[in-house]
Amino acid sequence: MLDRRAALAAIAGAASLALTLSACGSGQNSEGSSKGGTIGIAMPTQSSERWITDGKSVVQDLQAQGYKTKLVYGENDPKTQVSQIQSLIKQGVDALIIAAIDNKSLNGVLQQAADAHIPVISYDRLILGTKNVDYYVSFDNDQVGRLQALYIIDKLGLEQGKGPFNIELFAGSPDDNNTKYFFDGAMHLLQPYLDNKQLVVQSGQTALNQVTTLRWDGSTARKRMNGILTTSYRSSKIDAVLSPYDGISIGILSALKSHGYGSGSKPLPVITGQDAELPSVKSIIAGQQSQTVYKDVRQLAQAASNMVVDILSKKPPQVNSRYGYNNGVKTVPAYLLQPTSVDKTNYNLVLVLSGFYTAAELK
Repeated sequence: MLDRRAALAAIAGAASLALTLSACGSGQNSEGSSKGGTIGIAMPTQSSERWITDGKSVVQDLQAQGYKTKLVYGENDPKTQVSQIQSLIKQGVDALIIAAIDNKSLNGVLQQAADAHIPVISYDRLILGTKNVDYYVSFDNDQVGRLQALYIIDKLGLEQGKGPFNIELFAGSPDDNNTKYFFDGAMHLLQPYLDNKQLVVQSGQTALNQVTTLRWDGSTARKRMNGILTTSYRSSKIDAVLSPYDGISIGILSALKSHGYGSGSKPLPVITGQDAELPSVKSIIAGQQSQTVYKDVRQLAQAASNMVVDILSKKPPQVNSRYGYNNGVKTVPAYLLQPTSVDKTNYNLVLVLSGFYTAAELK
């Protein structure tokens, strides 16, 4: 397979094809009719706008460089994703780009990929517990958490000594390696204010294992927020919520509104987010969610595509972090991009002028 790959890579980029993406459900889709090789792309779910954009962007970039693609969505079911990857391996794909649903569930199927000499790129979520991951491409996940924390610190005036304020903490899915990086990045900056009591967590839930949200699910976050408000805020109000992701933020907002927040006498707290998903950007513009962390997934898709082309061309892929991401078995060389904090003051500059959204989409 390696000899075949080298020959295919020599003609990769000869064709630039239009995207004919029609991915739906959890089925497989083959796009493009180029002379290049075929890349398998396994994404977590179509229930999140973010992953739909990722899938489309990776397909577009690879087709533009002369490759066929097979894009699948696991719909947040780890067993489904394993089965899909097995199918891609049997179909003889030349490389795999995988955004894992459960970062510890892929050891067996990735051994099958290694036996077939198929290189694997871990996309955005680091795959853990296996030597059979070649590269990792993501954003600076620690910085994502820091941007969320900095926003809270600035809006509450903590550096000026204001407080005390009540804050509640939310984190991502416990089976996603990024969750720890986001949370640790945020807590590195928030912990001093918790220690000096400028920030108070009335629920007492501050440990990572107390605040995770399985599958990043907004409904799960809404239920937890409802419980916290009912038990811990009967006679006080919440001033800030550390939320790691826009879908979680929407769930938190729903709970807050059901408890009377959003009125003149009971304003919404500062609420962070991540991914600049369209409903949350509209919420920010409407003065509800406060902030999101924008990660240009078009750049992430391009980085992953370029990495594939380099690997199949037997060139060393570009990396900028060789030692920062250990998956428990090996240190995975990585390419990291930088995120951007977005709120009502700069969404037009960051999101509209860059072409990520049109002004019409945000109305």
